[in-house]
Parts: sequence; structure tokens; C-alpha cells
Amino acid sequence: MTFRLVFAAIMALAFSLPAEAGVAVQAWGGIGKQGVDLYVLTNARGMEVKITNYGGIITSIRVPDRNGKLENVNLGFDRLEDYLSPGYGGRYGALIGRYANRIKNNSFRINGVEYRISREAYSTVDNKPYDERVWEASTSNFSKEARVELSLLDRSGTMGFPGTLRVRVMYLLTDDNVLRITYYAVTDKETVVSLTNHAYFNLGGDLSGSVLDQLLTVNADAITAVDETNTPTGEMRPVAGTAFDFRAPRPIGSRIKDPDPAIVRAKGYDQNYAINGKPGTLRLAARLEDPKSGRVMETWTTQPGVQVYTANYSPPPVALAKGYQVHGGVALEAQGFPNAPNIPAFPSTRLSPGQDYRQITEYRFSVK
Repeated sequence: MTFRLVFAAIMALAFSLPAEAGVAVQAWGGIGKQGVDLYVLTNARGMEVKITNYGGIITSIRVPDRNGKLENVNLGFDRLEDYLSPGYGGRYGALIGRYANRIKNNSFRINGVEYRISREAYSTVDNKPYDERVWEASTSNFSKEARVELSLLDRSGTMGFPGTLRVRVMYLLTDDNVLRITYYAVTDKETVVSLTNHAYFNLGGDLSGSVLDQLLTVNADAITAVDETNTPTGEMRPVAGTAFDFRAPRPIGSRIKDPDPAIVRAKGYDQNYAINGKPGTLRLAARLEDPKSGRVMETWTTQPGVQVYTANYSPPPVALAKGYQVHGGVALEAQGFPNAPNIPAFPSTRLSPGQDYRQITEYRFSVK
């Protein structure tokens, strides 16, 4: 082989290798006097995840299909301004807290004291829901894995919740194409906590259209039955024989028009599943597969529940402008049970001084 051919082969190999694993930081604008950054996590296989310290938002997740083609499988936007645009309310990829999902009548009691919560009534510059806050961030590379850690001081009274909470959330990208999110919190007063991420996934690519033909499996024998406001009543409802049964893989859209009242009210799936196995142990919650691209994503978590939401309503203007549509993604939100503060039989979401809140959720990507 001539020198020229050898050189060409070496160069071709070099350009085919993935970028070096690590974290890159980009200035991404600001809110008031607070700077906002975008953190680009890359692993040795070329998978890329972008996260901003505004709202802990995952803005994109690029993973390969069965032919090695990288595409974004997370619904999100390229500019901070898009997340701040008028009418935006989708909370795409955002970190949700202090309590994810519904609490009946926006109130609960702890030791006989009633607390009333509101997303808007208590909001000031430093007193907002987690997805509207600028978090402190730090980055590091260890064992050739990339991570960014966000932290927040959530003072007592935010949205009406008791107790000052110190929160840390670590996003770690492994060389096995796993995005691991670890949530930590401590409090100085008894309170309730349930943290999650509101990412929407479309394994065909974020602009590929509907997810209704993608195959969903949920490792759950029961759901939490809901009232007319889609809030759990405390009853556990077996999925066997119902449109909620995803114990074996089937297309998301196969029964999305079922006449079940909970599906009709929500215009699709918006339901908390009680994950099989012991809460606190890392176990499979759900599996999503796109037969066309071959991409597969498994959600593993220590949380007791997973909310399956199929993006049932018209997207906000900024999302419509990008090309997103109804059922253009599916959220698989690992969480404490909705309304658990009012239902003693549910797994507890209480946190007391001296206790540590620690939850893990993993999104494991592969191809078939």
C-alpha cells in the first residue's frame, strides 16, 4: 500500500471516531442579571446530551439508530429565548419540583397543619418553581464519564411548601449510552418532595412525527385510579383487560381512542403506573422501541411510579413553529405517586430533618 493510501486510511479512521468524552460549556444568554449556560455532555461512543442550568432542562439527546445515524430523540429547543417565549408552557425536558404532578385541591397536612400550594401565587425572582429557576452548576469528568451537577437552595414558603430544601441534581452520561439522573435533597423542616424530569421522547427523531406507532412496555400491573381531575383517589386499579395494559410491548396508539373515561378526559394517556418491584431499588419502569430506526430506550428508576403522558394537546406556539405536533413525543416521568401527601397508603413522599432524599432515574439507549 502506498504512503498516500495509508495516510488516507488513517485520516478516514480519525474522522470516523467520536469526539472525546467530556463536558463543554457554552454561554447561552441570561435572565436578568443571572447568566445561563448550556452544558454539552459527550461520551466515547459519540452520544451527546445538552443540558442548561435554566430549569435543569435537557434540550437535546442525540443517539444513533441501527445504521449509526445520530438524531435528537428529545423534544426541545436551540435557544434560551424559545423557553421564555409567550405562551410557552410545555416544560419540555425540565426539572420539576418541589412536587411533580398533582396534589388534590393543592393542599395537604403535616402534623395537623394545612399547607396550600400554588405555582403562581408565591413566585418572585428567587421564589419560583424549579423549572423557572437558574441553578448553580459545576462540571467534572471522572472515569472517562461526563457529568454536570446542579444545585439550588429552595427556601421555605416557595409555592407554599414548608421547609428550606437544599437540592442537588446530577446528570451523568456513561460510555454505555446511559443518561443517569440522581436527585438529592435535605430539609430543615418536615415537608414533601417528589422530583422528576419532564422530557418528551421520540425515538424516530424529534421531528419524525407521531410516536403512536412506537412500541411501549410498562413494568406495572396496576395504575393509580383517578377522579374527574385526573388526581389519584387512593384506589389501585389492575391494568389487566384494560387499555392501560402495556405489560407486553404494543404500539402506543393501539388503544389511545379507548372509551375509558380517564383516557377520554385526557385525550390520550396521562396516567401514573405503579412500577413492579420494591421502591428504592433500581428496576425497569418502561421500555420504548422505534421499529423503523431500531432505537430502544429503557427507563430504570428507584421511584415508585412512572407517569406515561402522550402529549395529547396542541403544542405551544414555539413548538408548533419548530414542527412538533400532538402525540409528537411521550413522557415517561419517574416520580412519587401523585397526591401521595393526602393518601397514607401510598409510598411516602415525606422528608424530615436528618433524612436524605435520593432517587435515581436512568435512560438506557441501545439499538435493535
